[in-house]
Amino acid sequence: MEERVEGTQADGAEAHVRADSFWVYYNGKAAVSDVTLSIPSGQVTSIIGPSGCGKSTFLRAINRMNDLIPGATTDGGLYYDGHHVYSDDVDVTVLRKRVGMVFQKPNPFPKSIYDNIAYGPRIHGIRDRSTLDGIVEKSLNRAALWNEAKDRLDDNALGLSGGQQQRLCIARALAVDPEILLMDEPTSALDPKSTARIEDLIGEFRGRYTIIIVTHNMQQAARVSDNTVFLYEGYLVEYGETEQVFTRPREKQTEDYVTGRFG
Repeated sequence: MEERVEGTQADGAEAHVRADSFWVYYNGKAAVSDVTLSIPSGQVTSIIGPSGCGKSTFLRAINRMNDLIPGATTDGGLYYDGHHVYSDDVDVTVLRKRVGMVFQKPNPFPKSIYDNIAYGPRIHGIRDRSTLDGIVEKSLNRAALWNEAKDRLDDNALGLSGGQQQRLCIARALAVDPEILLMDEPTSALDPKSTARIEDLIGEFRGRYTIIIVTHNMQQAARVSDNTVFLYEGYLVEYGETEQVFTRPREKQTEDYVTGRFG
């Protein structure tokens, strides 16, 4: 697939993340190839595509999590609020404060529920107990976990159920007050009830955060997202409003994928 496809942001929406001929390589082999698109602020954008198509690689590039992978390099432009993510002057710690991430499998720290939420604020210099108490309560409330956890704050977070652990990880990401929330298949390890609660949260976060979610679940992408990106073998095939991508795709390859003919 050689043709370059450009994705544009939704009409009237301000771009929060923008890629311009952006590439990611692992040991010289392209995993994301020549992607150009603009992701709007305050909306939910899903990234779909078959396994190994570059979805998670592109997502992790936005807050430079790929820096942790030996042999990972980039080329082209990737911008957050107009600033090049890979500029030498970017403080990666600050970047990851503003661009939080929730992973596929819940990964709470083997600490108390309280200390999981307070971890990020403490790293960024907050030590006052009453301030931390407020952050913990607010974050757990936003993640719809406060009522279940308020009497267990000193308990080990690993004692929570899988769905609760994932909501804890969302609360932990929110505790440092990010602007963007990256979610890498956040419900793939959860039961249907827990999945529905996470999807409800994503809906509640719309307008407050810019959310970019990688999902292998076509129905989930259709339910939760305003915009959808379709990647295939590292290339951007199609990008548009979710309803258009699923009901009136411009590319035959998109139609074949969303209707289950391959993938």
